[in-house]
Amino acid sequence: MQIGGLGLGGITLADALKNDASASVYEKTSKRSVILIWQHGGPSQLDTFDMKPDQPSEVRGPWTSIETSLPGLRISELLPHHAKVMDKCSVIRSFTHGNGDHWAAAHWLLTGYLGANGSDRVPRRPSMQSVSSFLLGPRRIGVPSGININDGGFGFHGAAYLGVNHNPFRIGDYSYGNEAGRLPTGSDKSFSLVDGLSESRVMNRVSLLSQFDKLRREVDSTGTFASMDDMNEQARDILLSGRARRAFDLSEEDPKLVEEYGPGWGEQALLARRFVEAGVRFVTLNTGYWDDHGNIKNALNDKMRRHDQAVGVLIRDLADRGMLDDTLVVTAGEFGRTPVINANAGRDHWPQAQSILIAGGGFNHGQVIGATNSKAEHPIDRPIKPADFNALVYHSVGLKATDAIDDLNGRPTHLFESGEVPRELL
Repeated sequence: MQIGGLGLGGITLADALKNDASASVYEKTSKRSVILIWQHGGPSQLDTFDMKPDQPSEVRGPWTSIETSLPGLRISELLPHHAKVMDKCSVIRSFTHGNGDHWAAAHWLLTGYLGANGSDRVPRRPSMQSVSSFLLGPRRIGVPSGININDGGFGFHGAAYLGVNHNPFRIGDYSYGNEAGRLPTGSDKSFSLVDGLSESRVMNRVSLLSQFDKLRREVDSTGTFASMDDMNEQARDILLSGRARRAFDLSEEDPKLVEEYGPGWGEQALLARRFVEAGVRFVTLNTGYWDDHGNIKNALNDKMRRHDQAVGVLIRDLADRGMLDDTLVVTAGEFGRTPVINANAGRDHWPQAQSILIAGGGFNHGQVIGATNSKAEHPIDRPIKPADFNALVYHSVGLKATDAIDDLNGRPTHLFESGEVPRELL
């Protein structure tokens, strides 16, 4: 970040804000935000929301099921925090498609179109986050439209041809890199929040507040911003004293609530809620790496419990604050896992069946949509496709399939193809 130009990734922050402001010319507005919990690599349906207890051990897996707040629904014992809020959620058990390539499937779900694949990982379309930024902008001026936490591989969260100013601001742990193509983004690495750090250690490590305070004192003493236009004033607000800066300060939260969320992903889920409160339109939180081809028991015993705490407490917290109806929470990866555990005690790619969790967003909840056969191999009722997934996410923020953006050739293209919101949610 530079005082004069505030240069970020080839553009200035003020330029990005001008583009956000131009989105307000679009006739649509929306009071809703999205928190997408992206489980890149593909979580197992059989070990989460679609357990098959009557099957042999190589199918049912090593865990038992527990009751939930939604009568008749049982989920994995690894998800006790989820179990307390399932009456506020919908589970789609019949999500299905036919592409087992990480990059192709991720591009499909996150952009609405097939394009990239394992051999050609360049994104061909802008993500739902970036389209929302382009058409709607943030819910409140003075914050970014989108924030991406832990941008790991197997995900296309950027703006592609919509331009760098509609990429999300990135923070967090990049230990997996970004295998889908590194995003030229406007965030600064000093915002890093590494999985496992406590709030106090995070703030000590990145020295976020002290950096801003020092910058503000230097700027105020020189009068650098005295004659800047409105957009630069908004840029100053983001960098120095506004809602975006305050959203990072977890010291404002009740310590008991911070403890309930837990460290790492839990702390980042709490940040996601604070970002939404500040007016961010679309937050993506990437929780780990779910491509467990081997030793799935040890892998899920670790990360599923941390994921459960982060997501379950987030949904409860949003509901307690009256924010859940105006915040869509979705957990999904690019596909599910094989019904039979392999020779390495793991599960392989399986796009034919997948479970997706949805909460809030103005939809009807407390239900299970669709069903799979006895081994969770494929849907036997209400198959839901990628375009339907795009439809429900866009619907929550007031967009629909017939809304359009121009492609690289200047031709209007719809946001997704031939999808509709599952009727049970409406």
